[in-house]
Amino acid sequence: MKLGIITSFPPSKITLNEYAYHLTKNFVKNELIEELILFTDKTKLEKTLDFPFSEKITIIECWSFNSFNNLFSISSAVKCNKPDQLLFNLQFMKFGDKKIPAALGLLLPIYLRLFGFKTTVLIHNILETVDLNEAGFAKNKISELAYNCIGNILTRIILSANIVAVTIPKYKRILEDKFNASNIVVIPHGTFEIPNIPSYKIPLGAKKIMAFGKFGTYKKVEILIEAVKRVRERTGEALEIVVAGTNNPNTPNYLQSVKKKYKNLKLLTFTGYVEEEKVAELFNDTSVVVFPYTSTTGSSGVLHQAGSYGKAVVLPNIGDLKELIQEEAYNGEFFNVNDIESLAVAIQKIVVNDLYRIELGKINYEAATTFPMSKICNLYINAFKTAV
Repeated sequence: MKLGIITSFPPSKITLNEYAYHLTKNFVKNELIEELILFTDKTKLEKTLDFPFSEKITIIECWSFNSFNNLFSISSAVKCNKPDQLLFNLQFMKFGDKKIPAALGLLLPIYLRLFGFKTTVLIHNILETVDLNEAGFAKNKISELAYNCIGNILTRIILSANIVAVTIPKYKRILEDKFNASNIVVIPHGTFEIPNIPSYKIPLGAKKIMAFGKFGTYKKVEILIEAVKRVRERTGEALEIVVAGTNNPNTPNYLQSVKKKYKNLKLLTFTGYVEEEKVAELFNDTSVVVFPYTSTTGSSGVLHQAGSYGKAVVLPNIGDLKELIQEEAYNGEFFNVNDIESLAVAIQKIVVNDLYRIELGKINYEAATTFPMSKICNLYINAFKTAV
């Protein structure tokens, strides 16, 4: 099979590039994939192909974030290379954070299907489950109504692909009920890397409490910082707060403002963007992974990563996180959204009890090993056969 994937790809900083890296890494191991063509965004540095069988891969850099020309540049590249199957690694703001470029990019699945290409769309989130105000997209009721109307149109367009893959069963139920869709399959997010059974040991010194992601909209770190301050005062534990990641595009100066506010607080680290090769070290050094979310926008890659490294987690029991816990058997300590004291209590239960931390880590590691990326790739290959 000659497989084409339309996606961002490392060293890109555009959303879902890490997911594409691990998906590709596992696709090329499969003997059914004879050639894999990546239709990627343009980057100054060469693409990261540091894994076996990368000689199967052809890189076609043919699009840019917020470009009005992506629909035509990508479709032209696809027509020239003629893959047997096309997989789109998408979310609604994949091709831009401006309305027109973002929408034009999402026309690609139906546009290329009109030319006879077999299209499978992996859509990581659906607007029906996103709080547009919390996510920073809608600032008032009028803009929220407009986004919902446009979102309904774009969702119908995406559903015109041969196959639409979603990562959570709830998404399938919603799309089938609302749009009467019959071409939807559930393929779990999967776990990027599954190391050998973790030791569950943590380095000596200050215990690290980490939040990982893009911050500023529905992911706020002030509540984490204030909660850890309370735990420090009560327990005398040396706890380091690690904020790993960058600003959400909708809040470009958020982390800078947090740094300024807490400039005198000790043991507070901002890592900035975390390169792929540093992810393992970051998680291995962490005691607890915290999800300071007020809302959710899709299956959580961070939860899957925390599980793969055998980490205890603290999270709100809401939205897609709640769905993942129920469907994939993750576990953790839970807190009430926007409640500093509730979060402090949850963190404290873990940091003062190593046996409990290890117990949660083992549960999450077992959940993570259920869906390795190699298994996820096989599910996609089966879906491609259905598309044919």
